[in-house]
Amino acid sequence: MARVLIVDDESAIRRTLKDILSFEKFEVDEAKDGMDCLAKIKKKQYDVVLMDIKMPNVDGMEALERLQEIKPDLPVIMISGHANIDNAVEAVKKGAFDFISKPPDLNRLLITVRNALDKASLVHEKKDLQRKVTTWSNQPMIGKSKSLDHVKQMIEMVAPTDARVLITGDNGTGKELVASWIHEKSTRNKKPLVAVNCAAIPAELIESELFGHEKGSFTSAFKQRIGKFEQANEGTIFLDEVGDMSLSAQAKVLRALEEKMIMRVGGDKMIAVDVRVLAATNKDLRKEIRNGQFREDLFHRLQVINIKVPSLNDRREDIPELVQYFATKICSDNGYPAKKFTKQAVQLLQQHNWTGNIRELRNVVERLIILSREDVTAEFVEKYVHPDVYSKPGIKDFINKFSSLEEAKDYLDRLYRKQNEV
Repeated sequence: MARVLIVDDESAIRRTLKDILSFEKFEVDEAKDGMDCLAKIKKKQYDVVLMDIKMPNVDGMEALERLQEIKPDLPVIMISGHANIDNAVEAVKKGAFDFISKPPDLNRLLITVRNALDKASLVHEKKDLQRKVTTWSNQPMIGKSKSLDHVKQMIEMVAPTDARVLITGDNGTGKELVASWIHEKSTRNKKPLVAVNCAAIPAELIESELFGHEKGSFTSAFKQRIGKFEQANEGTIFLDEVGDMSLSAQAKVLRALEEKMIMRVGGDKMIAVDVRVLAATNKDLRKEIRNGQFREDLFHRLQVINIKVPSLNDRREDIPELVQYFATKICSDNGYPAKKFTKQAVQLLQQHNWTGNIRELRNVVERLIILSREDVTAEFVEKYVHPDVYSKPGIKDFINKFSSLEEAKDYLDRLYRKQNEV
């Protein structure tokens, strides 16, 4: 429910506006002047402010200027019984979303409030997307293990070229981060990196997503759409989970790679595109080829260079550094007090079987930080990471005899087979 703050020195007007907006399912608060408005803004989040101009203490124009300093993205709609063009122009220049004269027309008031909410939503969405893009492109590759060093060396060698790269590895290992760093270190880094999750797009829509479509080409094609290949022109396109792409789409991608030309769905002309293609998959594409689920010719086109991203279980020596990085970042991003992981806690995390890889580790670190009141201890890890294992009597002491849970499991498997043979 959107929250609106009404600022006016006349209680009758505040009450009337509140009744109208409450009827429309808005949550409404009141402020009697600019000073009261600023005090409420500091204590509570609002989506829209309706502000009178002429008020005692701090008037509407002065309050608007202060709001622009502390809440620049908060839309403010100015309302005045002394409305004139000069006032309206001055209010808009100072950052007001709109200007409405008293008594306000009910329909215009509601439309203006909804438009202000839409604008605020778009601004927040844009900033969120920019933050995510910045986070993705600037995120470092944490770790000094030999397997990760090999990946870094491959990136350094491959990035300056235009060679196509197939990035393989399990889910959560950071394949998209490798793609991001290849683009950042390439000569195309001033142009866009356009990512496409092939697994998340229905088979019947993926061709439109990749190549675009013309207006009227199918039932819901109400206007022309530019596809990802065109958006990535002179830059890089990243085909994530390429093994989930339909055979029909594979054929068109192959043609685009061979001819450097595409055709929009429903179109009749070829469009030249200059893109570098990076692809990623967690599937065994050679097995998919044998099963008739992936084109062999496309496989060879994509795999000019292959970079295999190691699983977290294969680079356990990087876990202490990863834990520290995630803990610092999570606390900073969420305003939590800084928390540390004890040496014993980190050692337990190194023994865990990370089937979800880096993504799982980050989630676990975030869970432990949220649930802990102080620094994270080994006992806390035992309780919230693998309680099913450590809750059984004697299991903890048994596992501690081995360097990892996998080693303990292998020992039990061998013992079980030996007993069966006897």
